[in-house]
Amino acid sequence: MGRIAVVGAGMAGMAAAARLATGGHDVVVYERGETYGGGVGAFVRDGFAFDTGPGLLQLPAVYRDLFVKTGRESLEDSVELVQTDPAGRHVFADGTDVSLPNASRSGVIEALDGAFGPGSGERWSEVLVRARQVWEGVRRPLLEEPLGDPKPLSRDPYPARRKGLLRRPPHLADVAADELGGDPRPAALLEWYALGNGLDPRTAPAAAAVLPYLEQSFGVWYVRGGMRALADALYARCRARKVEFRFGAEVRGVEVHDGRVRGLRFTDHSTGAADMVAASVPLPCLPQETLPSGGKDLRPLAGARDEPGRCTVHVALRGSRPAGAAHRTVVHAADRGAALDWVFGRGRAEVPAPGALTVTVLRPDDPATRPDDGHEAVTVTATVPRHAAGRTNSGSHSGSTSGSGVDWSGGDFVDAFAERMLEVAERAVPGLRERELWREVRTPRDVERETGAAGGSVPVPSLPGAGGALFRPPNRTPFNGLYFLGGWAHPGGGLPHAGMSAAIVADLVAGGPGGSR
Repeated sequence: MGRIAVVGAGMAGMAAAARLATGGHDVVVYERGETYGGGVGAFVRDGFAFDTGPGLLQLPAVYRDLFVKTGRESLEDSVELVQTDPAGRHVFADGTDVSLPNASRSGVIEALDGAFGPGSGERWSEVLVRARQVWEGVRRPLLEEPLGDPKPLSRDPYPARRKGLLRRPPHLADVAADELGGDPRPAALLEWYALGNGLDPRTAPAAAAVLPYLEQSFGVWYVRGGMRALADALYARCRARKVEFRFGAEVRGVEVHDGRVRGLRFTDHSTGAADMVAASVPLPCLPQETLPSGGKDLRPLAGARDEPGRCTVHVALRGSRPAGAAHRTVVHAADRGAALDWVFGRGRAEVPAPGALTVTVLRPDDPATRPDDGHEAVTVTATVPRHAAGRTNSGSHSGSTSGSGVDWSGGDFVDAFAERMLEVAERAVPGLRERELWREVRTPRDVERETGAAGGSVPVPSLPGAGGALFRPPNRTPFNGLYFLGGWAHPGGGLPHAGMSAAIVADLVAGGPGGSR
C-alpha cells in the first residue's frame, strides 16, 4: 500500500479517493478551493437553494457501483433519488409543446406522433435503435476501460442507412436532417442533446445519437435536496474511509525523479511526498517547467480545448410552483443556424436575438430549494462561448471575442445576456420576470475563477468517430505513478464519466488492467 495524492476534490477526485482508500491506501486530496464537489456546487440565499452545476443525473448505476464497493450504505441509503417524469418538456418556435416520458420507448413514440404527426415517433425510435448499436459496440472500450488503440474507435460506428450519409462520415446534423422526415422540430430535438453537452451538431459525429439513447433508455434522475447532496454524500464516504482533505492547497507541479512520481509542488513553494498522483483538476494547471526535461512533455496530454461553457441564471420567484410543471423544459431557438453560430462561431459577440438562443429551464419540485410553498426556485442555463479575456466595447451590449470565446467580464454585456435568457425562458415559465425577487448570474468567467477550468469550459464526453477528435488524454501517463482522471481525461466530461474515470484509475493503481466493471 502507498501514499496517494489526489489533485482536485471534484466528483472524479473524490470517487477515486474513496475507492483507493477502501483498497488500503493512504489518500490525501489536495484542493485549491475551500470546498469539495468541483462543478457540483450550490448557491444558497434567503432560503432559496440552486445547483450551480448539473441539475440532473444520468446512469446512476455508476454511483451505485461506487457506493456498494466503498461501504455498507448504498447510494439510495445516502441520497434520495427521484426519477423525473416527464424526462423533459420541449417548446418550439411554432408553438409546438411536447413532453417526453421518462425511460418509455412507447411513450416517447406516442408523444412525438401527437406533436409532430404520425410516423414521427417511429422515425425517432429507428434512430435510437441505431444509437443502441453504437452504445453496445463502444460502451466498454470507450467508457469502462483505459483508452487502448484509438484507431478502431476513431471511425464512426453509427450505422447510417441513407445513401446521402454513406458518401462521407455523417455528422449528427446529417442524421437529424435525413432520418427524421425533414421536420425541423424533431431535428432540433436530436441536435439539442449535442448542444447541451457542448457539441456543435454540425460537426459532432453521428454517434452522438447515443446521448438521447442513454437518457431515454436509463432515465433521468434528480437528487432530492439538489445535486449538491450527491457531492455531500461522496465527501462523507471519503471521510468514513479516512481520506484526508487539504483545502486551499494549489498544486504548481509534479515532482518526478528518474521517470517516477515522488510528490507534488505547491504554489506556496512547499512540497508533499507521494508514491502516486491522480490528477483530476483541469490538466493545463500542471505546467511544463516542473516536469523533467528529456523530451517527455505532458502538454500534449493536457486535453485543453476551445470548448464552450455555460451561463446560468438562478431566479428567486414569488408565487407557488404550478402543480404538474415539468422539472426540465427546453425552449428551442427559432433560428437554429444563428444559435449555433453564436456559440461555436467566431467574430463579434453581440447578445443574440431571442430567436437565436436555446435555453434550458429547471423547476425542481423540491421543498429544500425554496423558503416555503409560496415561492419557487428556477434555474435557466444556456450553452455559451467560453471566457476569453479581452476588450469589451464600451456603451454597447456586445463583447469582444478571442478565438471562439467571449469576454464575460463586461457587466453590461452579462446583464443584457441574462435578461435575454429570461426573456426566452418566459415561454416555459409565463410571467417569470414579473414574479422575480432577485437573480444570480454565473458566467464562464465565474466558473474559471472558482474551479480553475480554463475559460470556464465544460468538458464534453468522449465519443467515437470524428477521427478521434473527441477522445481525451489517457488515464495512464508516461511517468510511473502519475494518472489522469476527471472530465479533462478519458473518458471525458459528465457526472457518469467522472465516476467511470475514477474506477479506471483506481484499478490501474491497484495493478489491474483498469476498468469500471
